[in-house]
Order: sequence, then structure tokens, then C-alpha cells
Amino acid sequence: MADVVKKATRESYGEALRDLAEQYPQLVVLDADLAAATKTGIFKKAYPDRFFDCGIAEANMMGVAAGLASCGKIPFASTFAMFAAGRAFEIVRNSIGYPHLNVKIGATHAGISVGEDGATHQCNEDIALMRTIPGMTIINPCDDVEARAAVKAALDFNGPVYMRFGRLAVPVINDAATYKFELGKGVVMRDGSDITIVATGLMVNEAMQAAEALAADGISARVVNIHTIKPLDRELICKCARETGVIVTAEEHSVIGGLGSAVAEAVTECCPVPVVKIGVNDEFGHSGPAVDLLKEFGLSAENIAKTAKEAVKLKK
Repeated sequence: MADVVKKATRESYGEALRDLAEQYPQLVVLDADLAAATKTGIFKKAYPDRFFDCGIAEANMMGVAAGLASCGKIPFASTFAMFAAGRAFEIVRNSIGYPHLNVKIGATHAGISVGEDGATHQCNEDIALMRTIPGMTIINPCDDVEARAAVKAALDFNGPVYMRFGRLAVPVINDAATYKFELGKGVVMRDGSDITIVATGLMVNEAMQAAEALAADGISARVVNIHTIKPLDRELICKCARETGVIVTAEEHSVIGGLGSAVAEAVTECCPVPVVKIGVNDEFGHSGPAVDLLKEFGLSAENIAKTAKEAVKLKK
């Protein structure tokens, strides 16, 4: 059996920007003195005249991006999620969201998997923050293939987009030759009839592994990849609720305001069934090896399978 290929989606982000630059001459990239970490340095090396280092001034960078967008450019403002969604929130809201400008935000190093950088940099609140901004599209790709496709989709979409990328290398689970990205549409990765596991980002691979374990115990689990958290694929979510009768959500984000909340809101309105959320509970993270932290906070295939077994019992 061939070894599983792993790659951090932040690398996919940098490479996609470089690869798409010739096709999109209006594409420009901004960074906040983190080009090596966000991997926008890959773009900078190829297109130095279209790269702007704004220094450690993330709020100002968002304002510059807004100005560039108002002049017809397609700016990708890049920095860590903690700074893009947290430190610069007010500028993103008022200067990008309010006038609905065509700015793309590339937020890397999201979630617990930032690892040793600790609680101050482990942004588990960014999806919740960005969901509150009217008209903001939110994409959280699960692997290299999906991340590259997400950047292309963001380029083709006219409006503000928040893209979430990770530091940790994760398995490539999609086939580049056959994969099709459709903004706002979930992907059924595996069919099942007893329960639906709705996952996003690096938790999609964990959900697939959990489904395998559940199958061995006689539980048929459907796995849905929600790469676009806003707008949410409500049609697919409601279909799953009706057909399987219970949903477990899995995300590397707070259980407050993220994917789980979005799914629960949709299900409550269309087909009320139990929704059990897996994510970071109402607590901060801490420093440690990324893989160990994911397990500690329950962001693992083992915990998804365990939670799903209990959730099935909630069906009426």
C-alpha cells in the first residue's frame, strides 16, 4: 500500500496563488511580515512586483486590501487566522464587509493544530467571527486538492471571502483529476443510513476514518464534507437530517458559532433531529505538539466514532 501523501493547506495556498497569477493579472498578494509562514513567499518569488509586505500591521493591511479592491485589483490579504479574524476584525467588517469589496482573506495557522505556539495563536473563534459579517463567504478546505480549488473559486467569485488554512501537514484525500469544487455545496464523501457526520477542514479525514471504524461495529455512517461554511449547503444538511435522523459535527474550532452551530441552526428550522457537536469546548488551548493536542481536545477519529455511537441512541 502506497504511503499517504500529506501536505499543509497553507502550502497549497501559496502554490495556488503563484500558479493562478498569470491567468489573473489583477491578482495581488499582501502579507503582514509572515510570508515564510503563510507561504505567500512562493508568490513573492515569482511575482515580486505584485506582492506587498505591509509589516506587522494587520488592520492596516486589510485597509490597503480594501483600497486595492476598489481600484479593480483582486487582493489576497494573508496572515495568521488570529490576526486576520481577531486583530483586524473591525477593519474587515467596516472596510471590506460593509462595502462588500472583492477582497480575499487567506488566514493560515488556524485552530489547535498550530501546536507549540499556544493559546494566543490557536484561533478557534475565527469562523464564528466571520460568520457574523453580512455577505462574507467562508471556506475551510480539507486537503491540498481542495485548498487549491478553493483559491480558484475565490478568485472567480465577486465579493469578500475568508479562507482558512492550516499549519499541520494533513492527508490528501481528494483526487486532483476528478475533484470538483462548487462554492456553497457540500460533498458526500461516504454514504450511510444510520447517522451523518458533518465535518470541515482537517476533521474530514478523521471523520472518514471514524466511519470505517463504525462500519466494523455495524453502524452505517454518512460523511459530508462542508468546505463552504457560509453560505451553508442547507439543502444537503436537511436531506441528511431527514434520511439518517441524527447528526454529529466535527470541526477544529470552538463548538460555539462554527460549523456545528451553523448546522444546528439549519436543522432546527427544516428537520429537527439531534445534533451533537465535536470541537473545542468553551476553553482556550495550550502549547504542545499538534497531533497530541488534537487527540487531547477530542479532535480525532476515535472520539468521533465514540461520540457517534452515543448519538445514534438519541434517534427517536
